[in-house]
Formats: sequence, C-alpha cells, structure tokens
Amino acid sequence: MENLSDVTSPCQSHSGDTSALTPSRRGFLTAALTGAALTLTPMTFATADSGTSKTQTLTGHLEPGAADFVYLPVEIPAGVNKISVSYSYSRPGVPAGLLSNSCDIGVFDEKGVELQGKGFRGWSGGFRTEFFISASDATPGYLPGPVSKGTWNVILGPYQVSEHGLDYTVNVTLDFGPDGAPYQKKFPPQEISGRGAGWYRGDGHLHTVYSDGKRTPEEVAAGARAARMDFMISTDHNTPASHAVWGPLAGNDLLILTGEEVTTRNGHYLALGLKPGEWIDWRYRARDNGFEEAADLIHESGGIVVPAHPYCPYVACRWKFGYEQADAVEVWTGPWTVDDESSVNTWDSMLADSARKKDRWLPAMGNSDAHSAPQVIGLPHNVVNAAALSHDAILEGIRNGRSWIAESADVTVDFTVKSGGQVAGIGERLRVADDAPVTVTAAVAGVPNGVVRFITDEGQTQQITLPASGQGTSTWVTTPRLAAYIRVEVRHPKADGTSGSGTEMGPNLPLGPMAALTNPIFLGK
Repeated sequence: MENLSDVTSPCQSHSGDTSALTPSRRGFLTAALTGAALTLTPMTFATADSGTSKTQTLTGHLEPGAADFVYLPVEIPAGVNKISVSYSYSRPGVPAGLLSNSCDIGVFDEKGVELQGKGFRGWSGGFRTEFFISASDATPGYLPGPVSKGTWNVILGPYQVSEHGLDYTVNVTLDFGPDGAPYQKKFPPQEISGRGAGWYRGDGHLHTVYSDGKRTPEEVAAGARAARMDFMISTDHNTPASHAVWGPLAGNDLLILTGEEVTTRNGHYLALGLKPGEWIDWRYRARDNGFEEAADLIHESGGIVVPAHPYCPYVACRWKFGYEQADAVEVWTGPWTVDDESSVNTWDSMLADSARKKDRWLPAMGNSDAHSAPQVIGLPHNVVNAAALSHDAILEGIRNGRSWIAESADVTVDFTVKSGGQVAGIGERLRVADDAPVTVTAAVAGVPNGVVRFITDEGQTQQITLPASGQGTSTWVTTPRLAAYIRVEVRHPKADGTSGSGTEMGPNLPLGPMAALTNPIFLGK
C-alpha cells in the first residue's frame, strides 16, 4: 500500500453546507498497484435531498512509470441524477527533448472496469478538463444515461509523466433529484437503397468534438459532401458517443458508417464498421492479449481492423502489434509525408512476402485523419469497388483490396491487366501461365505533370510523365514470371519540377508527393 496524498478540501454542497471527511492518518488516497493499473481508496458520498449537490476534491502524485491507468472509485448513492467531474495536473517545464506531463480522463459506471466490459461511460482523453453525465444528456465523448447507484470509477490515463512526476487534482460533484427525459439515440442507416455496384469514394478516418476534433458532426458531414464523398466513417478516439448523432446527418447522397480509433500505448488502429453504439477497449499494450481479443470482437461485429499511421513519430502512436489480425493497413494519412513513404515501403515488402508464400495479402487504405481546419476531409480517401453503397459491401471491398487511394475527387485511375481474353482489375488475380504475355494499362486524369509508376515485386519497372492536362494512358507488357503483382503510383512532380526516379540517395525524398496509389493486381496461377 502506498500513501499518495491527503484530501485538500472538505465535502461541500453547492448550498454552502460543509461536512468534514475523516481520512485515516495515512491519508485518503491510499492505493494498490496491480499490473499497469493503480486503484485508489473509494470516494464516498452520503445520500442528499433532491435538488442539492455535493462535491469532493482530492489530489495525488504519480512518479514516472507508476501506472498506465489510475482508477478513482466513487460510491454513488441512490437519488443521483448527474455526475460532473473536473481535473487538472501539473505541467512542469522540462528541457527540450524530454517528456512533459500529459494525462487523459474518462469514466466507467457501476457495471465495472473489466476489459471490454459493460461499464464504459465515456472518454475524452486530454481534450477536455471536465465532463458530466445525466440521463438526458452528456458531454461529447460520454454516454448519456442514468447515474445508477453503485461503484463508478473515474479513470486517469497518465499518458506521459515527466521526471518531476505528475501532481493531479480531481473534483467530483453529484447532483440529486429525479432523472430527466431519456436521451434519444439517432443512429445512421447502414445502406443507401438504389445504389448498386460501382466505385464509391469515402474517408474512413475522421474526428469530431466527441473526441479530440474541433469540428462538430454537422461540419464533418458537410465537409465530406464538399469533398464529394459517397461515404464516410466516424472514428472518434476510444468512444462510440458520436454514433447516436449521425442519423439526421446521413442521406441518399452520403452513407455514414460508425467506428472508433482505438488508441493504445503501442499504436492506434481503426475499428471500422462497428455496430452503432459498440465500443472497443484500448487498455492494453502489445505484450498483452487485449488486441487479439478486441480484433475478434470487431470481426464478430462485422467490422474490420486497420492499423492507422503505423510510422507516426509521436509517443505511443507507432504500430507495435503486428498485422496478423489486420484486414487492411492505413499507408497514407493526411498530406503526404516521409511517414507515409515508410508505410508504403513496408506494405510493399509485405506484398512481396505474400506473393512468395502465395498467402493472404494486406490491402492498403488512405484516410485524412482530419481533426480540424485547415486539415482537409477526403485528403486522401479510398475509391472502393463495392456491390452496393452499404455497410457490408463497402467493408467487403476494402477487405478484398478492391480499392485505390486518391488525394481528391479530381483524380481518377483506371488500372487493368489483360491476357488473351481474360481481364483483371484492382485487388484481383489474373490466372494465366507464367510465360503468358500480360498487357498492363493505367489511364490517369487529374494530376498535371504527374508521374505514373508501375511497381512490381522487383520494384519500379515503368515510369511516364503526364502532360500539363494531367491526363494520359500508360501501357506495359510483362509476364507472371517477371511480375508476381503490379500496382500503380501516381506522383506529383518534385519541388524542383523534376519527376524523380526513386533511385536517388540522400536526405530528401527521391519522389514527389503521392496523388494516387492502387492496391495490386496479382499475376499467375
């Protein structure tokens, strides 16, 4: 047992009544460390009259490496209709290059804190300093509903702790009285009728004010329409709270699917196409079993698992879980950077390995990860060949690699291979003999002076430069013996106006930014 701190203020009602807490001589915040979690001594409240409220405040200190999560149990008595929580923590100055303090917050209700349990009631990460929950309403990121009697848990996530440690303060207020009218959930439909087979454009990684975004759901939906998206997927961090607001914002012109960006301590991943209202836990590391169990749950829900921005350089952001449970990988996130270049190179190596083993291959996705202006919704996005504009068909197209990535709706790519009377498109296999001649064709538009590259398991094999109109067709003849797969990249010219060849060495990227990237077509039996 460890004594962390004493109570720093008495229990007070908002009407001014005061009653003293009676902590032990060792202090109120006594805690036990179990694994990566620290559980504090429960905070208790007496039942109060309807129309009143009571507040308690406590403080604590965490040393570096103390715990991934700190749980503050709060004993909720009968008659509570609202819980409000605020918190703060120290932010000492540190030398350049060292971590400062960063601490997230959320809450679980009386159903418990078990991994992937039923008790989750909300999470705002480090984006908010306070939240509330009642039967009829809640702070964005939190789930409205009754504040039932039992043990709730405020959860702190000390994401980064400086060498000085982290001092924190948590205030909990309970309001007493009858519940308001129940919250009305408005989930979006999962299909747009009358939209059959075709190529559909959509951004699968978007944030709102329900996590750490600054755009409202209304603004995100409007942005998706402005970018000429046919579908979008909501992926707020670690919470499904926004799922229930998308219904009125969907329409015959925009399919809105529900998901979550699961933010662990060893990387982020997208749970795309979750059942509306479903939540995926994030409280595990790569050395635990949590990810495998979560991936199974996502698949059972009909969703797909997509590691996000795997080369992100920030703390706890780079992907460490491997790709066995993944259905696709986000290789391009927002405006093109060196992180994306690394992701594509790693993905291409995985394609070559899959071709060698004749094993399952992992499709690529590209998404904006847009949080706020000036980040552009739809830069980039996925163009998916789907049997319908529906949840099942869109996810099936992504899962099977029947898709390509574009920086905007102005860019088009038509990529096919032919041999004899057979034709195959993106994500498919052309099953012909090893020595059969195969004609590869890519018709591109929307990339002025762009560079079209054919890439196989041997690397780049062909490159042409588009005219100023941005429109052109490139062809090449090969055989399955020479190319196990073929994919297309369309690049902008380099900053100096040259095309680049992908062979130069040095600190600068040898190629210009990506404008379009296809999944492969495989050759041979």
